[in-house]
Amino acid sequence: MAMNSKLLLLFALAAVFSCKSTDALKVKATRIQFYMHDVISGPNPTAVRVAGPDNSTTTSPNATAAMFGSIYMMDNPLTVTPDPNSTVVGRAQGIYGMSSQNEFSLLMSLTVGFISGPYNGSTFSVLGRNPIMSEVREMPVVGGTGIFRLARGYCLAKTHSMVGFDAIIGYNVTLLHY
Repeated sequence: MAMNSKLLLLFALAAVFSCKSTDALKVKATRIQFYMHDVISGPNPTAVRVAGPDNSTTTSPNATAAMFGSIYMMDNPLTVTPDPNSTVVGRAQGIYGMSSQNEFSLLMSLTVGFISGPYNGSTFSVLGRNPIMSEVREMPVVGGTGIFRLARGYCLAKTHSMVGFDAIIGYNVTLLHY
């Protein structure tokens, strides 16, 4: 009889703890919009070239092929509107490289870190191809921290404006996380 009571208690405790743990594992969906300011020119660039071919000696008439292999490190501000003076909500930090000889396409590895608002202290990471001349580009979200721990999802990037190689890019992000 005592053994049956212990087994019953064990099953009851297992049921209680499994219910609480499944609540914690419910997938949440979050949608976020922001603007990234990628500034290569001027006295305070947010992205700098750190490696690549010496373009002063290239004889290629194809500007895309001449830029192939160029690598940039970035620390770009993220704002709530396209206006560079609007509220900064985070930073996109990472690296991108010119990955095609035939079109303007980047291979991007970046982490979006939030510095204010409801996602303050949380991050998510993007890794993928970005064909920058396409109107809308889709890239995968491959992970995250804080609120976005174990995140997966995608971001849609659309160039809002471009002057030379300086760009303001709108991001619409859909994240699934626990």
